[in-house]
Amino acid sequence: MNNHEIDYKIYGDDMQFVEVELDPQETVIAEAGSFMMMEDDIHMETIFGDGSASTGGSGLMGKLFSAGKRVITGESLFMTAFTNQGHGKKHVSFASPYPGKIIPMDLSELGGKIICQKDAFLAAAKGVSVGIEFQRKIGAGFFGGEGFIMQKLEGDGLAFVHAGGTITKKELLPGQTLRVDTGCLVAMTSGVDYNIEMVKGVKTALFGGEGLFFATLRGPGSVWIQSLPFSRLASRVFAAAPHRGGDKGEGSIAKGIFDMFGGD
Repeated sequence: MNNHEIDYKIYGDDMQFVEVELDPQETVIAEAGSFMMMEDDIHMETIFGDGSASTGGSGLMGKLFSAGKRVITGESLFMTAFTNQGHGKKHVSFASPYPGKIIPMDLSELGGKIICQKDAFLAAAKGVSVGIEFQRKIGAGFFGGEGFIMQKLEGDGLAFVHAGGTITKKELLPGQTLRVDTGCLVAMTSGVDYNIEMVKGVKTALFGGEGLFFATLRGPGSVWIQSLPFSRLASRVFAAAPHRGGDKGEGSIAKGIFDMFGGD
């Protein structure tokens, strides 16, 4: 085992957080901004990349290369490591950034590798490598919505992935195909083939309201799907919010007519 063996407990329903239990000298890594609380004797340190020794080689250049790959996915160069420097068990907690579920994934039971959306990773045991996954097909890059580049989590330890709304896990048999909205794809095991297809029929594409492209996933392997991607939630909130500020959004149609005739 190369990864630290951590225990955990997930609290909450729609706004979850995960509490990680660390034995002395055990470490958990997390994305910047996910920290919630921690007990005494836990040392918090900003590190380059994921702190694993399995990627990017050794030395300063290796660490810079490993961390620099994260910039391509839009993530920070840095992550935060939390180490128990006390003599007993200690706890540190990490919170979800928006309503949804936290999915614990034991990489040792999932073939040692998970491919996920670039913003899905929350935290992991030290030793788990957080890198990038280049899709083989160019179409996935230009039209995939979630991008040509996805994150990959490698190792034999625990990792925690966050997704929006309700989560469902699908087991695909060899050759079995599942078509998914590109934003609803959370994660998949490495054996799943991923591609992008254009919605057939011009009317469906233009007036169906579901976009021009969807992801085609072909088994064998496991796939995790979310019901509420953050991008969809944000667009609905933005569309419903008053754009002129204050209480001027109330009765906006009547207010607009009133303004047309010289009202203040």
